[in-house]
Amino acid sequence: MTAVKKPVFSAEDYLAWEAGQPEKHEYLAGEVYAMAGASDAHVTISGNVFSALRAHLRGGPCRAYIADMKLRIDAADAFFYPDVFVTCAAADAALTHFKREPVLIVEVLSPATAAFDRGGKFAHYRSLASLREYVLIDCERVAVDVFRREVNGHWVLYPYGPGETVELDSLGLSLPVAAIYEEVTLEVGASTRS
Repeated sequence: MTAVKKPVFSAEDYLAWEAGQPEKHEYLAGEVYAMAGASDAHVTISGNVFSALRAHLRGGPCRAYIADMKLRIDAADAFFYPDVFVTCAAADAALTHFKREPVLIVEVLSPATAAFDRGGKFAHYRSLASLREYVLIDCERVAVDVFRREVNGHWVLYPYGPGETVELDSLGLSLPVAAIYEEVTLEVGASTRS
């Protein structure tokens, strides 16, 4: 993220300002950050995951969102735009510009954001009591990391690679890694996890 040269915002000021901007910005504790464009691989992976989730959830109480829906993290005083997320909360259904209670969040890693997605952003996401799984998908190699909150509250990593099937326990969905990477050309310098 790159800081925008703006005064410190309150969350309410950010929402009002963001509504009039031609591009998206994330918000963290008064600071506003412009969102960069995404690569073809990033967009295709996000679309593949969203499509699978949308088909799986159709007719039920849960709803999947992609890229343009904000997620509010009150404990961090933040608004982020996850690549894909799912909420099943009735309270979220009534909110029109952001959601608060995801059960699943998916971030597609890019070289510019990978460290923050794995570190600081994940720390903020963990403060969401509703969150059961956090998925990180690499667009430079075939690698999917699912972090799952166990019943004891600890987060456990479940890594997946080529030929495997990702288990999303929060939604009862088995998703082949091949489906996540369908029609994806890995970025230059890509490698495959064995």
